[in-house]
Amino acid sequence: MLRIGDYIISFDLLQKNFKCDLQACFGNCCRYGDAGAPLTDEEVNILEEIKNIIYPYLRQEGKTAIEKQGTSQRDIEGEMVTPLIENQECVYTILEGNILKCAIEKAWSEGKISFRKPLSCHLFPVRMKKYESFTAVNVEEWQICFAAREKGRKEGVYVYEFLADALRRALGEEIYTQICIAAKELRKHSL
Repeated sequence: MLRIGDYIISFDLLQKNFKCDLQACFGNCCRYGDAGAPLTDEEVNILEEIKNIIYPYLRQEGKTAIEKQGTSQRDIEGEMVTPLIENQECVYTILEGNILKCAIEKAWSEGKISFRKPLSCHLFPVRMKKYESFTAVNVEEWQICFAAREKGRKEGVYVYEFLADALRRALGEEIYTQICIAAKELRKHSL
């Protein structure tokens, strides 16, 4: 583990390979799991504010689910998450061919909103958990991401590199720079 400021960072972030391969996984990280994507209180408010802008991007199933459940909801642990369509994919998913993508991110990429998508989605497969005196930054290994780990290995892309924008958003530029330095030092010493 690496400590930078108030963050305890798993070496997996620095040493494991990862690069999404949507042609292999079909965006199934938006479908599988025991609940929707974790949301911050700020994100709950943002989703409510932008719902009318992203509504036209949504599939009918997503629109219906939002009408019944709202733009966010509490999971069984009491945490705020994105609602799901029939306990499967996130209500904000859209289909491009047979690949699940994010309606929020599509609206963002078209300049309709300034919010890219929930941070937990942007960071996936990295998860952050706040404790009393630090925040843990860990990498989850889902079976559906096997192709992403293989693609990252073949192309020499590490988790922290693939998630550069998301990590900068979550941790800030200074901490991200320190992660890059630590990763290079680890590789130098493991040769």
